[in-house]
Amino acid sequence: METTTTCANCGGGEESSNKLKKCGACLSAKYCSAVCQAAHRPLHKKACKKRAAEIFDEKLFADPPPPEDCPICFIVLPILEEIQFKSCCGKVLCGGCIHAMNESREGKDLCAFCRTALPRSCEEEVKRVKKLMESNNACAFLRLASYYAQGVCGLTQNYQKANELYLKGGELGCADAYYNLGQSFSNGTGMVVDLKKAQQYWELAAMGGHVEARHNLGVWEQRAGNISRAFKHYIMAAKLGDKDSLGAVKDGYKNEIVTKDEYASILRAHQQRLDGVKSVARDRAEASGLFNRHDGRYHIVP
Repeated sequence: METTTTCANCGGGEESSNKLKKCGACLSAKYCSAVCQAAHRPLHKKACKKRAAEIFDEKLFADPPPPEDCPICFIVLPILEEIQFKSCCGKVLCGGCIHAMNESREGKDLCAFCRTALPRSCEEEVKRVKKLMESNNACAFLRLASYYAQGVCGLTQNYQKANELYLKGGELGCADAYYNLGQSFSNGTGMVVDLKKAQQYWELAAMGGHVEARHNLGVWEQRAGNISRAFKHYIMAAKLGDKDSLGAVKDGYKNEIVTKDEYASILRAHQQRLDGVKSVARDRAEASGLFNRHDGRYHIVP
């Protein structure tokens, strides 16, 4: 990585290095002008591409952001099942807290977090979601996108509109929205199939902590013959609690891609992640059958 304080092309600018501009891709070479950058491009292109790829991989395989907690019980939210987005307050709640509220004296007609009455109609639900969108609530964009994708809640099915909302939700920080957009590109939902675009949005989702996107990337890389990269994804996803990725890691152990010690460590991390989302209230909610595992932020793909 270059650390010079002179222009990579003409050698000038040492006395005013603060005025030199870094190459936007590799962040290493510096130039005193756009003319010098263009002139140096043929010499710099190969090194630039290599360093830019390294920077991207550093981001892609960095530790994901900490998992989100339920704002009521402060226990990490489950990966897939028993979570719900509330259009009144814009919070994502775990099924345990919602079920406990349903069984309480206050009854099931109030939000477990903000105690607002639940919407009485599809029109009211959509109105609330749109109100949250005005304050850039990322999950609200995902929720409205899911309604358009499924053609429910009084809205006509519109995949193109859904994909636009997925993109906006992702840009606002919703990894689930990026994951669903990747699914749309992969399946050709509302657009032409584009697997490169699917990979791009799964990567963005994975960097935001989305476990299924991370698993998808493992499958993608394995099919392309990039075994080392594939197992980096599988291992990260398995440690975050993904069972399919753990199965892939198990196969890797059998095929001597993963060592015995690595496999044991991954198994421990996987179980710790699963244990970390358990609670008595959540067990009761699951046993009640009240919640559909597709009712939360995940799997809202038509």
